[in-house]
Amino acid sequence: INYYKNLTSKNQTSTDNLFDPYTGFIHGNMFPELYEPYKLPKPYDIQPLNEQARMLTQIDALTFATIDLGLYLDVHPDDRNMLNLFNQYRVQKNNLKKEYDSKYGPLLLSNDSLTSYPWAWNDRPWPWENK
Repeated sequence: INYYKNLTSKNQTSTDNLFDPYTGFIHGNMFPELYEPYKLPKPYDIQPLNEQARMLTQIDALTFATIDLGLYLDVHPDDRNMLNLFNQYRVQKNNLKKEYDSKYGPLLLSNDSLTSYPWAWNDRPWPWENK
């Protein structure tokens, strides 16, 4: 968390200077000024093979963005712009997870659709089965 202290915050940080969720995900950082490449000059660009993999990549990117912005907000809790962006990404992630669950089955054991009988966790193909 210490490296977030180096970011300036005058209670309102411009969100225009941030990576989008996917770019932040592959860079491992939502803040371009804190990004330092390691061994590779350009991060690996993920190429999903199908719609299911594309959705999983988007969920991963939005999850990463909410975690990274959450860490920033731990240090700068009064930054309303970042809080608004955090909430925007959180809502997008939750909506995408619901869409994924309805199309491909639940991602997590904590999903509400798993409360039904009979147990339905393994009814659909797993993401790596490419079916």
